[in-house]
Amino acid sequence: MSLPAATARRLEPQQWMQAPWMHAAAARRLLDVLGPQPALFVGGCVRDALLGLAPADIDIATPLLPDEVLRRLRQAGIKAIPTGIAHGTVTALLLPAQFEITTLRRDVATDGRHAEVAFGTDWQADAERRDFTINALYADAEGMLYDPVGGLADLEQGRVRFIGTAASRVAEDYLRVLRFFRFHARFASGAADAEAMAACGAAAKAGALERLSAERVRDELMKILGLPRVVAALSLMQQSGVLDAVLPGHRFAPMVFERLVALSDDAWLRLAALLPRESEAAIERLKLSRAQQHRMEVLTAPAPFDWVALTDDAAWPSLFYAHGAEYCRDHAILMALEDVTRLDLLPRLIDAAARYRRPVFPLRGADLLKHGVQAGPGVSYILKELEAWWRDGGFAAGREACLAEMRLRIRFAGDEPPPEEEQPKPSAEP
Repeated sequence: MSLPAATARRLEPQQWMQAPWMHAAAARRLLDVLGPQPALFVGGCVRDALLGLAPADIDIATPLLPDEVLRRLRQAGIKAIPTGIAHGTVTALLLPAQFEITTLRRDVATDGRHAEVAFGTDWQADAERRDFTINALYADAEGMLYDPVGGLADLEQGRVRFIGTAASRVAEDYLRVLRFFRFHARFASGAADAEAMAACGAAAKAGALERLSAERVRDELMKILGLPRVVAALSLMQQSGVLDAVLPGHRFAPMVFERLVALSDDAWLRLAALLPRESEAAIERLKLSRAQQHRMEVLTAPAPFDWVALTDDAAWPSLFYAHGAEYCRDHAILMALEDVTRLDLLPRLIDAAARYRRPVFPLRGADLLKHGVQAGPGVSYILKELEAWWRDGGFAAGREACLAEMRLRIRFAGDEPPPEEEQPKPSAEP
């Protein structure tokens, strides 16, 4: 059993030092447990080490079968979770680190959504079943690099390329279409790979993306919308027909989205700007959680105020209090996207919303009860009127001033008799 072809270089000393997960005691212990067979770091963690980034996941490839990995980990007292045992993946917890250990594999059958795999000992076959060349890099604990499919050159040249034939890789898992645009936006520095674009466009035209689960599409779409270069990603998706396939009726306009990116990095706000005006069907199609669906419904529904109300800085505290600072900020951004004349106002409003701390109304229902107001709907009615008076006064009134106003309103509401001089005089008529 031979290792994949090694490059003539290691990680630079600074890159190696900036990847402590690679050489820390936990990693050393884990590799010892998996030895003496070779076990290598693989995929995104190696790619990110080369770029000086912190990895989201730490993956290890091994020729050991999953059951043997589990046995060794448990024998060594390392917590092991069979997270994807059918596909050869075991999670090892050595807090604070977490490692995903996967047996070398080759695809036996694929249908665009799922893969049937066979375990093996062939490092080259394991590399060739992956999606992009930059995700098929391997490294040992000393930082020696193994590059069986040319990923290192692609990473250095800012190129995202499918391994082998793009159409074949896409046909194995149609989610790779969306992953291509995400990875291109993150790691590429030039034009999109023509073969990859053609394969993605063909899959979209054939309706292949409709075979993916809504949850997988949603999760990948949200990752794209969270990218700094989201406009570039969406532009390529629109060009290839992929955006129409995953979000029919979308409202993507590059110049509008450039403004949005400059104002907010909130992926959910970007989704709200992207959704069609009649967004209920799109929201349902994405299978959002209840909380996510509620947020989208709030963002896509008409705001209870218009742009004119937002132009008065003095009115912001009252609007923030009534509707929430984040709600007002988000709707102000959405209102301003299609009118560049409104953009000058937004930085001040966004800053005010960030600094806003909602004041606490000084009175409670108990205060009215103590002053003789009978329990019931009247308590809530008077309390809301008092709160509106306090809000309209700029929230300046303290507790004593609010209590004084409360007594006055109770008295004139008939819960106390009016003063002597205000008693109605008897009518002179019989």
